[in-house]
Amino acid sequence: MAKVIIVGDGPGGLSAALLLAKLDTEVTVFGVDETDMHKAMLYNYLGIPEMTGSEFQKVSRQQVASFGADLQKKLVTGIEKTADGFVVTTEGGEQHQSKYVILAEGKKVALSMELGLTQKAQNVPVKRGGYTDIEGLFVIGRSANILRSQAIISAGEGAATALEILSAESGKDVRDFDSV
Repeated sequence: MAKVIIVGDGPGGLSAALLLAKLDTEVTVFGVDETDMHKAMLYNYLGIPEMTGSEFQKVSRQQVASFGADLQKKLVTGIEKTADGFVVTTEGGEQHQSKYVILAEGKKVALSMELGLTQKAQNVPVKRGGYTDIEGLFVIGRSANILRSQAIISAGEGAATALEILSAESGKDVRDFDSV
């Protein structure tokens, strides 16, 4: 059973996956690499003077995979809350279980709507750290603010949510700080 399933492979989902995998948490990311990042040009991403969104996605996916995250090029067609966490169904009817789910659906909030978090394609209400009213379910990135999104903000939200999950699992605050 994957401890964390992430739906969405844009900057938010990949950032969360990177931190989780780097800190030895089993994580599976579902997405088909069709994020709007492929239409973007990055000039305002701290540490990256200039990069196409497609190059950013390529580098990010490689980095996340290098830490052991399982990147699945599959669409998620359904999600169900269970007593133990969640069951996520992918195209073809495969089911995957996890304790936590991070939704990084972008502006398509179909799964958030299916779970009753919003009634139409609008911002999904979240608390700081991506928390929703459903235990173990987090929503990050563009889904939480459809009209006001930016790659670096989504990536930061992904990292913050990963730290929330890691801290909850360890029972104490977790941080990720590497030194030379």
